[in-house]
This record gives sequence, C-alpha cells and structure tokens, in this order.
Amino acid sequence: MSTDAHPHAAPGGIGGFTGQADPYRGGDPYADYRAPDPAALPFTALPDLADRRLGGSVVAASDEFFAERENLLLPHPARFDPLAFGHKGKVMDGWETRRRRGTGPGTPLPASDDHDWALIRLGVPGVVRGLVVDTAHFRGNHPAAVRVEASADPDDPGGWTELLPRTPVGGHAANAFAVTAAPRRVTHLRLSQFPDGGVARLRAYGEAVPDPAWLAALGTFDLAALEHGGLAEDASDRFYSPPVHTTHPGRARAMDEGWETRRRREPGNDWLAYRLAAQGVVRAVEIDTGTYKGNAPGWASLSVRDAEGPEPDVWHEILPPTALLPDCLHRLTLPAPAPPATHARLDVLPDGGIARLRLHGTPTAAGMARLTEHHAALSAWG
Repeated sequence: MSTDAHPHAAPGGIGGFTGQADPYRGGDPYADYRAPDPAALPFTALPDLADRRLGGSVVAASDEFFAERENLLLPHPARFDPLAFGHKGKVMDGWETRRRRGTGPGTPLPASDDHDWALIRLGVPGVVRGLVVDTAHFRGNHPAAVRVEASADPDDPGGWTELLPRTPVGGHAANAFAVTAAPRRVTHLRLSQFPDGGVARLRAYGEAVPDPAWLAALGTFDLAALEHGGLAEDASDRFYSPPVHTTHPGRARAMDEGWETRRRREPGNDWLAYRLAAQGVVRAVEIDTGTYKGNAPGWASLSVRDAEGPEPDVWHEILPPTALLPDCLHRLTLPAPAPPATHARLDVLPDGGIARLRLHGTPTAAGMARLTEHHAALSAWG
C-alpha cells in the first residue's frame, strides 16, 4: 500500500490513500494489488466479527445491480476472471452498484452526498477495532470514498455512531483503518460508498462481547469459543492458517478452516494459547483433527493458568500428553478436577493441524460477575 499522505486521509488510516489503480493488463490479477504490511495491522490478529462463517449477513442494500451484496462477507480473497461476462456486464466477485446520475445534462454527476449503502449484521456482537474495505479487482469502478457506521439497534435512526468517517479509498487495494471511536458493543454495521461503485470485501476485526444472560442460562458452555467471548491469542506457527479458526462454530469442512503448522524440523513442539471467555473451570475437552488425515499431531496436552489468582503465571497441566487420531473428534474427560482458569494452552506434539478446540466448563461466580460488568460497560450508549 502506498505511504503517500493525502489531505483527506481519515484519522486511524493505515498507510494513507492508495490512489487510483492501473487497468488490468493480463497475468496475475493480484500482482499490482496494494495492501499494507501485516505488521502495520495489529488488529487483524483479532477475529473478523462479520465473517460469514460466524453467521455474518448482509441483510439489505440500496442497490446490487452488477454484483450481489452477499459477496462482501465471503471469507476467501476475491477472485477475478477476465473472461467472465453476464447479461449485465462484467461478473465481479464483490458488491457493485449501478452508476449514479445527476438531475440533468447541466448537472450530470450525482450530488456530493449521494451514496449507496449495505447493512451488515455481525456474526458475533462485539467491539470493532479495525476495518478493511477491500476493493480488489475494482480498478476504475470502485467508490471515491466510504463511511462505516455501527449500531446495537439498527431500527433506531439516532442509534448509529461513526467508526470510519467519510474517507477516500483507492482501487484494487486493501484499504485498512484502525477504529479510534470509543469502544461500544455493536451488532450491525452500515457501509456507505460515495457515490457508487464496487467493494469486494468488508472485514470488521474486533473482540466478541457475548450476552451474559445467555451464557448464564447455558451454565456449562465452551469457554474457548469465539461466539462466547473466547480468544485465540497466539500460536507458535501460523504458516498455513490462523489459530482463530479453532474457535469457530461447527466443524471444519476443509483443512484451511482449521489451524495448521509447517512441518517441524527442529526440537520442541507447536502450541496454541487462548484467553477464556471468563474465569472458569474446564470440565471436558474436545480436540478435533477433522480433515487432517496425514498431518494431524501425534499427541496433545492441555494446561491452564489463572491470571486473576495468587499464581498468575503458573501453568497447570490438566490433560497429559494424549495420543490423537487423524480426522477424528476426540472427546476427553479430565483425569482430575481442574483449577479455576482464565487462560489455556494446547501443546501439539510435534506439529500438525487442529480443526477445533472445545473447552467445556462453567464460569466461576467472580468470572460471571466480571463478564456481566464488561458487557454493561460496553453496552452503555449516550
């Protein structure tokens, strides 16, 4: 992504305005794609709360004449086939509206405030920390500018707040922005593009904030699940796919929907680290190696620690090294009661792929109280 400054770059913009894109001239369509250095986007380590695999949905749009709104939330990068044309024109993998017009030949261009919009329901409610408005393959048909607003009540006209003010964006680029607005729990986003055009993908990276009343009603639930507020904080290796996949709902359908390491050639082992949804007691463990048939780990062990207890840095092994089978859902009971914990670590020996990890347990009274307070603080609007 270009680092040239632009007078209309928004606060929180990563790398500034990317400018116009060159026409496609053949070959690899991503060869001239502009994107920031991943090191400049710390928020992308967080889950994409709008991900279709989490239940994200584009529930309405002002116009989708050329390309369907649902494409905005597809998890894979946008694809481009230079030979694909339909009866409406070029087939694009994104959301694309028709060209807006002014009021007459004397004013043929649309008014400055004319725009199209798409309404997105997040798959998981939470606090949005960063946005990527990706215009991949939209070179001369991308919007001039975009705006992103958020709400916890989309039916309330006054309940919307700006996450990203109206900001110029470049074509065929990952336009990335850190969100600097006060943190609020939101359920919906509204993407506006001025005056019209195409956006390939929208990513809304952030922290899940579940409803504590729902979790209290469940009693025992997966303390590591993204939808419950769990977070895959780190991993020893992200070569093939990210650790956040292990906290997604459902079972993986292919290897790229789990977490997989490169082949280890040195001593040691790979690992995953998690922050639990709340301080709680793990009671049962599921380790799913589904779809990993020749590349599952040989063994795995699980340890926990309590960052709120008297020994916040001490890890306690609650599941000793246990043999794993390929392409198999392992349901494991613990050999002894586990202590309260806020964090967990799964060690895989020596390397390989894990599709899902489920840590079924019950929050402590203190853990549920803190979760409820956190939800209330982030749900206060006004």
